Amino acid sequence: MRTASPQTQKSSEQKPPHILLQKYLGIFLVGLAALGVLLPVLPTTPFLLLAARCFSKSSNRWHDWLMRNKTFGSLIRNWEERQCISRRTKLVATSSVCLVGTYTVVFALVNTYAQVATAALLIYALVFICRLSVCED
Repeated sequence: MRTASPQTQKSSEQKPPHILLQKYLGIFLVGLAALGVLLPVLPTTPFLLLAARCFSKSSNRWHDWLMRNKTFGSLIRNWEERQCISRRTKLVATSSVCLVGTYTVVFALVNTYAQVATAALLIYALVFICRLSVCED
């Protein structure tokens, strides 16, 4: 009788579908957050916080990678430990959405429907950011 080697057994063990879904959703959200750095219409902070939540339930490796990130690690740690963001993060997020978002809606978009949809998305982002608590250090 043949028995499977430890490597074969390890690869044949599959994670439950909901764990894989959370991991892939986290990767997708990190991608959206990366786009949010470049595009003011997409807010980076909520996507990173959601990605961290997905990874905390599905992948220690990816969660640790986010936590060690020198740019966003402290933001995620503050959120996970105290459910708050720094005043500077809130100010930068609000300012960039207002400045670059207004420019995009007024000057870069020609289609009225695109302007309205983008403005609605920007308002949603501003409401989300403004509702976040500020860390008191």
